[in-house]
Amino acid sequence: MMTANLNGGGRGGGEGPCGACKFLRRKCVKGCVFAPYFDADQGTARFAAVHKVFGASNASKMLLRLPLHKRLDAVVTLCHEAMARLRDPVYGSVGHLFSLQHQVMNLQAELAHVQALLSTFQRFPLQSPQQMQPPPFDLAHNNEYTMEPSNLDGVWEEEHLLQDGTEDGDFQELASQFVSRYLPAVKLPACT
Repeated sequence: MMTANLNGGGRGGGEGPCGACKFLRRKCVKGCVFAPYFDADQGTARFAAVHKVFGASNASKMLLRLPLHKRLDAVVTLCHEAMARLRDPVYGSVGHLFSLQHQVMNLQAELAHVQALLSTFQRFPLQSPQQMQPPPFDLAHNNEYTMEPSNLDGVWEEEHLLQDGTEDGDFQELASQFVSRYLPAVKLPACT
C-alpha cells in the first residue's frame, strides 16, 4: 500500500530526491508534487510506469488540479492503471475486470447448477444400502438374464410373428432391434 510522506511537502533538503525526481534525474525541490507519494526506494519503479503511460507532465498537472486530500487516491489509481496498461497495452485494467466478471459469471452458473442438483436430491429421500433393491440382472455374469416369460409372451412370440408372414431373417432383425433397444448391455452374435 502506498503511503504519503506529508512532512513538509517534499524530500528536497538533505534527504535526497523522491522516486519521481530520481527517475527523471532532476533535483527534488521542497514543493515537489510527487515527493509525498513516490519514495526513493519503491517509488522509482512505480513512477517509471506512470511516466511511461501518462508522462510526468500530465501526471503532475492532474495532481495539481486535485485538492490535497484526494491526491493519494489519484496516485494509487494512476499507478494501478499504468501497471495494468504495461501488462496489457490494449485493454489495461479493463481486461482484468472483464476476466474477473467472466469468472464471477462462471461461478454463478456453477452455483445455480449445484443448487438445482441439491434441490433435486432434497426432493428424493436417500435410501440406505439395506433398503435398496438389488438389480434385476447381474452385468458381471456373461449377460445371462433371467426373464419371466410372462413379460414377453403376448408381444414377442415367435409363432405369432411367423404367422404374420415375416421371414426368419426378419425375425432375427426384429429381435436384435428389441434387444438393442430394451437390453443395451446384451451383445448378440452377428447373424450370418
